[in-house]
Amino acid sequence: MTQTVLITGASTGFGKAAAVHFATNGWQVVATMRDPAAGTDLAAHPNILVTRLDVQDLASIDGAIAEGITRFGAIDAVVNNAGFGLFGIFEGASREKIQEQFDVNVFGVMDVTRAILAHFRARQRGTVVNVSSGAGVFGLPMISLYNASKFALEGFSESLSYELASQGIAVKIVEPGGVLDTRFGARSSDEFGSASVPVGYEAFVAATGKVFEGLRASRHATSEDVAKVIFEATTDGTDRLRYVATDDIRPLIHSRRETSEDAYMHFMREQFRA
Repeated sequence: MTQTVLITGASTGFGKAAAVHFATNGWQVVATMRDPAAGTDLAAHPNILVTRLDVQDLASIDGAIAEGITRFGAIDAVVNNAGFGLFGIFEGASREKIQEQFDVNVFGVMDVTRAILAHFRARQRGTVVNVSSGAGVFGLPMISLYNASKFALEGFSESLSYELASQGIAVKIVEPGGVLDTRFGARSSDEFGSASVPVGYEAFVAATGKVFEGLRASRHATSEDVAKVIFEATTDGTDRLRYVATDDIRPLIHSRRETSEDAYMHFMREQFRA
């Protein structure tokens, strides 16, 4: 029986790649985005419905879910992919931007998830896939707000997985990092350009920028690589919670999860010493 997935943030990056990957593997796809005009190429695919969903607009969430169910009969999985990252010194960030970071990356995920759960529970099955980040595992300077949102997402997802298992619903976390062919870096740069650098941080910002340049130079993963892991998490039928989606972040994840706290913190502080 053909299954259906709803994906948020499907106009670019991981979301778009995932929409294509699911569709080419026989799934029906509700590809959602803030501006459906950005998804005209996806809409040409017979298995894909493109519709509006802004995670900050509750009515659009309910509308997209209803439209997907009307078109395809049911929704079997939701991929919470929509998100963005603030980049810059915390002290220079406005409260409005901090609120927006959590509205999209945390509260938006919660609102989409809550909106689909009655449908999933009525069917006693369903899968929620939350796209996190390496930044949900290890902290990095200059992205403290993005880190905070993804750490929150990881904790929420793990806790929710215990609750929803009682209802036959699976929760999965996909952790990508270091992907070049998305708009994520461009939006982060735009956000950094609009933020102020408080006096006294200049040397630290310059030194940290060099570290990030080195990290960017080592990136090899693509959005399609991440889409394959999202698909695996959705379809493997296991109770596995976390999936690391790109190889370049594995050393940091290993250091965070499998070495001592002292060794990890010494290593990280050495990287970012101004």
